[in-house]
Amino acid sequence: MMRTLIIGDIHGCSKTFRKLVEEVVQLQREDVLYLLGDYIDRGPDSKGVIDFILELRRNGYKVRTLRGNHEQQLLEAFVHPASEKFWLKSGAPVTLESFNISSVNKLPDEYIHFFNETEFFVETGDFILAHAGLNFTLENPLIDFMSMMWIRDFEDRNNFLNGRLLIHGHTPLKRYKLLAQDFRQTINMDGGCAYRHIPNFGNLFALDFYARTFYEVRNEDV
Repeated sequence: MMRTLIIGDIHGCSKTFRKLVEEVVQLQREDVLYLLGDYIDRGPDSKGVIDFILELRRNGYKVRTLRGNHEQQLLEAFVHPASEKFWLKSGAPVTLESFNISSVNKLPDEYIHFFNETEFFVETGDFILAHAGLNFTLENPLIDFMSMMWIRDFEDRNNFLNGRLLIHGHTPLKRYKLLAQDFRQTINMDGGCAYRHIPNFGNLFALDFYARTFYEVRNEDV
């Protein structure tokens, strides 16, 4: 049976990500895997995260990738070198190190293409996916791409979701709070994977959407 699987912020934790996908979730080719962005920065192996995603696709697995604010910062730094200083303050040095490069403009084209092809949101009849959330102050929140990558505080007061679930990451949530979510309006999938040293964080989560089942792996990279 096909599953709809959703994974939150990975942040350079390639070993943890691979274990979650291969050993815990045991991804199948008939499944659809959605990744909510922030593949890079903070953790030690951003390149390994992207390489594993590309490997899955080459091997026939269906993987759709959303864009997080960290991917956006990388792309802005690539186009506007002056922006690289801002990205460097957000955990970029370990990302550059994982690629064995000194600047984003030395990143191979394959990876720039990967980042450029990421999606801002996914909309279905049952859910909307975005990295950070949606700006519900707008009549149509799906036109505000920057909020999709950066917003933190939001509430659907105008019933834009109309019974659908908004699933996002971006704002780290303690493990017990993440697992206690009630599937009423929004689901936060960011377990603060890169923050293993902080109590109740340091976990990478996957959601089997229709089974309403969470899977988790403790960070094995940091």
